[in-house]
This record gives sequence, C-alpha cells and structure tokens, in this order.
Amino acid sequence: MPDVLASAVVPADPDTVWRVVRDFDGLPTWHPAISVSELEGDPRTDQVGAVRRLTLGDGGIVRESLVARDDRERRLTYAILECPFPVRDYRSTIRVHPVTSTGESFVAWSVLFDCDLADAERLSALFAEDVFGSGLSGLIAHLSPTA
Repeated sequence: MPDVLASAVVPADPDTVWRVVRDFDGLPTWHPAISVSELEGDPRTDQVGAVRRLTLGDGGIVRESLVARDDRERRLTYAILECPFPVRDYRSTIRVHPVTSTGESFVAWSVLFDCDLADAERLSALFAEDVFGSGLSGLIAHLSPTA
C-alpha cells in the first residue's frame, strides 16, 4: 500500500489555516485543480459522514466522504468513494501544526491507499505533486499576506 506525504509551511497562523482547511466544501476556494464542490444531501460542511462531489479542472468527478475531523488536533480525514484513478481503500489526512518559532503553520497532507503494483509509482507521484503539492501551493497563495 503506497503511503504518500506532502507538506509545506504556510505563512498564516494555525487557527486561520485550520478555518480554511476544515471547510469540507471549500476546496475550490484554494485548490487550483478543483472547479466545483457540492455537498450531497444537506449536511453541515464540518459534519462527519458528509459526502462531497468534486469536479476537477479536466471534468473528472471525485466523490469523497468526511471520515473524521478533530478541531483540537486540527486534523481532517476523508475517504474516496468514487474517482477516475485506479485506487482502493484511499484514506487521506490533512493536518495543521503550529510553527512555534514563527507563528506560521506546517501543513502535512498524506494518503494511504491500495492499487495494483504496476500503478503504485505513477499514482504516488500524482497524489504527491498534482493533488497535494498543487493544493498546498494554492493554500499558501490563498492565505499569503501579499496575495
């Protein structure tokens, strides 16, 4: 099972970053690869069990379920229900940590998933760079004081 991690220092305090990240329906405001997010049914954006339907920039659809959210630990975990990628048992966590020396935030975004061995390297790179890497860059741009 591939285990992928991407991280970045975000130039904003952890509470500010967490307010953005914890909004399960808010990805289009900061992730450049997400065009639209729609919650299915009528859940709150922070309700465990909520399902979001994401439309990617290329028109692909990803459905994800909020598995866990911990405001004290600033941690959000979600699972993919449907996607155009050949993955199984995809569970991803994004966590916001304080950088105590600067007042900024350290954001770690990780995933553990299963796939065919032949797809593991390609999918690991895709998630690390195109999903998490671009998402973290978008988060930095969204929260940057100079943006």
